[in-house]
Amino acid sequence: MLVPVFTLKLNHKILPRMVALGRYDGTHPCLTAATQAGKVFIHNPHARGQHVSANRLVLSAQESDISLLNINEAVSCLTAGVLSPTLGYDSLLVGTQTSLLAYDVHNNADLFYEGVPDGANAVVLGTLGDISSPLAVIGGNCSLQGFNHEGKDLFWTVTGDNVRALALCDFDGDGKNELLVGSDDFDIRIFKEDEIAAEISETETVTALTSMCSCRFGYALSNGTVGVYDKMTRYWRIKSKNQAVSIHAFDLNCDGVCELITGWSNGKVDARNDRTGEVIFKDNFASSIAGIVQGDYRMDGNTQLICCSVDGEVRGYLPGSQEMKGNFMDTTAEQDLVRELSQKKQNLLLELRNYEENAKQMELNTQVTEMDGQRGVIPANTHLQTTLLVNLGSDSRSAHVELCISTSNDTIIRAVLIFAEGIFEGESHVVHPSQQNISGRIKVPLTPPKDVPVDLHIKAFVGYKNSMQYHVFELTRQLPRFSMYTLSNPASAPEPQSFVKFTTSERVQRVVMWVNHSFLLSEEMETQSASFQVCFASLRDAGLLCIKMKPNGEISVSTDDIDLAGDIIQSMTSFLGIEDLQVEADFPAYFEELRKALTKVDESYSVCQKLTADMADSSNLIRSMLVRAEDSRLMGDVKNMKKRYMELYNLNKDLLSEYKIRCTNHTEFLNNLKAINQAIQRAGRLRVGKPKMQVIAACRDAIKNDNINMLFRIMRIGTASS
Repeated sequence: MLVPVFTLKLNHKILPRMVALGRYDGTHPCLTAATQAGKVFIHNPHARGQHVSANRLVLSAQESDISLLNINEAVSCLTAGVLSPTLGYDSLLVGTQTSLLAYDVHNNADLFYEGVPDGANAVVLGTLGDISSPLAVIGGNCSLQGFNHEGKDLFWTVTGDNVRALALCDFDGDGKNELLVGSDDFDIRIFKEDEIAAEISETETVTALTSMCSCRFGYALSNGTVGVYDKMTRYWRIKSKNQAVSIHAFDLNCDGVCELITGWSNGKVDARNDRTGEVIFKDNFASSIAGIVQGDYRMDGNTQLICCSVDGEVRGYLPGSQEMKGNFMDTTAEQDLVRELSQKKQNLLLELRNYEENAKQMELNTQVTEMDGQRGVIPANTHLQTTLLVNLGSDSRSAHVELCISTSNDTIIRAVLIFAEGIFEGESHVVHPSQQNISGRIKVPLTPPKDVPVDLHIKAFVGYKNSMQYHVFELTRQLPRFSMYTLSNPASAPEPQSFVKFTTSERVQRVVMWVNHSFLLSEEMETQSASFQVCFASLRDAGLLCIKMKPNGEISVSTDDIDLAGDIIQSMTSFLGIEDLQVEADFPAYFEELRKALTKVDESYSVCQKLTADMADSSNLIRSMLVRAEDSRLMGDVKNMKKRYMELYNLNKDLLSEYKIRCTNHTEFLNNLKAINQAIQRAGRLRVGKPKMQVIAACRDAIKNDNINMLFRIMRIGTASS
């Protein structure tokens, strides 16, 4: 369904996920990619030998159609698009771990160059929500930042972990773009400007996102999973042993609906149906795919799908012509029909054999003695029963949730297969008891690493001990969000000092309903009074969680884990339908750690400035010493030449040591910066709706103004005012 129309071999390596296509003069599309040694190359076959003025951009000495852009730092992300509507052509955006460059390729000039202390791991360009001007949105060290064409910071917020993937998509179908953010904490977050509209938990780090038609988007994970969501509903997903390097939406069969194109680490490119995930096209490269883009690269009025490998091989594809498509589709349809009928035949033959075998077993059952046991069809009233319990184990480290699967009669369970995202390695778990241990009951330990609701898809083989064939039972059971917490006696341990509290007009019975829905309880809780109290102990670390509700509607959540407190608030408000919630919160131990991180950031910044100044002095001294050493060599003064080269060697050694110190200092600086951004995000998660956005914005202003006391006040009471 795709026909190769051109192939290029560029003499430059291409870094994975760093490929873009831009019309930098408003007319000619140019393939752009990050390459080695901190450079970006721009391939423009439409203007060979064009003169380039001396600035950042220089023509390649080997190839007349390639220009090189010197960044002088390792490139971490790259894209192209319309940033300034007044220019009328695309700009190039290049991100590193310290800066973002917006470049006007046509005029060989910087639009802006901004320092970004949180780094730029991913970048996307386009309009976001009600913000009128296009934004260059970068995701870095737990933060999101959006710049307009003048370099003004018009958008800023925080997210849960380091950002790995960004995409703009009309997620809710309101005609305005939302920002999709994939991060290291396995979550896909949907931001409606600076407010989180939805969160989707996945099983691994999200490495790629792409917008598809209407409200659909594709995603890829670091474990080789790719799939498609329509809003919060996942249409399909597949998992490969190879890694999905790049994904892209492209309408390859001209039906108005985009397919998901995936470039893999083994060099394979495939196209999958957006609704079913069925492969409808594939091709292979000699090396890993680096990126996939689309554009009219041949300037013939047709949009090509362009795939690039890390070795510099570039292929352009077009949907086949109507004549070719007709012949191809006819042949494919015939092959598919034959394959489908053959599969049906095999299934029917297998089913017939099963019926014949069951009939034989039923005849044998009437002849065998009780000692031989039953071997045939299980009774029609056989049911598979499941229960979820908390097993405290022999010590705190072995505590877990236990799934008990049993049959309703004397049949046995020969094997159980459980699919559950994020619980088992590989997402599936098989229990196959030995012949001596088979029975009608199987217990499976579960230890969810995160507090998210999980669907357990269970398949069980049920039969008799001597059965040759087994009936397959399939059922689904949901594990509650806070299943890793067990009821605890409030008097058994002191209540945690950290808390979140707020007042609501909800009835106490509704809060009790939320507890029954969200926790794993042996029997449902009930209350007739106007107040309520319950305590839980974590099966992970034995930490306490206490939830109280007073007659005046004040609810308090006491726990030393600020992440758990945020999860409780988000879960409770979602269940109760609360859209805006302001709270009072205090986490003394966590806030003290944050205060230390803030102090270390200031110290790291001061050390960095001092080291930079020292290195600049050493560099100047080396330059001077080198000139003097060369002078001595030219004059034949070997003694002084040796002396100065030895001094040069020692200076260089000192410079390298200072650089290592600077690298260590920078790493510590980034870690502390990440802790601060995560603290702001956690403070935001304790609130809901507008108060959440206000807290994040106010926290950022407090940090900008270096007002640490105000920062902690905002985190505690949610506002900077008295």
